[in-house]
Amino acid sequence: MTLILGGARSGKSAYGEMLALKNFSSPIYIFTAQAWDDEMKSRIKTHRKRREGKNWKDIEAPIELGTAIKNNAKSDNCILVDCLTLWLTNILLAGQDIDDAINELLQMIKACPGEIILISSEVGLGIVPDNSMARRFRDLSGKLHQKLAMEAENVLLMVAGIPMVVKGKL
Repeated sequence: MTLILGGARSGKSAYGEMLALKNFSSPIYIFTAQAWDDEMKSRIKTHRKRREGKNWKDIEAPIELGTAIKNNAKSDNCILVDCLTLWLTNILLAGQDIDDAINELLQMIKACPGEIILISSEVGLGIVPDNSMARRFRDLSGKLHQKLAMEAENVLLMVAGIPMVVKGKL
């Protein structure tokens, strides 16, 4: 497992896509974003356009991410998940039990027979949020990242499009 963390527009997705295509001819792209507004629709379109003609299989899983991983994992392929912080937001907004959702996701990831690349936004490096919901989100994403990093073979932090090795190797 490779975990790629970074801030907004740090190059996380593009780097993850490059890693997946480096060793696999038709990787699976599981995206968690929901097109709630025009700006998010534009972001999703930009991501899809970048993958055009590169033999990706796209799967939408805004909430049932663990199930999507389980149903599509193969020992001879790669799954790229983009992005865990959006998935976490979706779980919170849906009112689901966050601990259960995280534990289920971790179990599905651990059981994944093939390569898996996880993309997530590092939100804990900024100022302390001014409201309890934002602080809870920051804390939950930090805990999720810690759990994933403990299991991951490689952990990368993207800064200005450059991958920095936190754990493992490039």
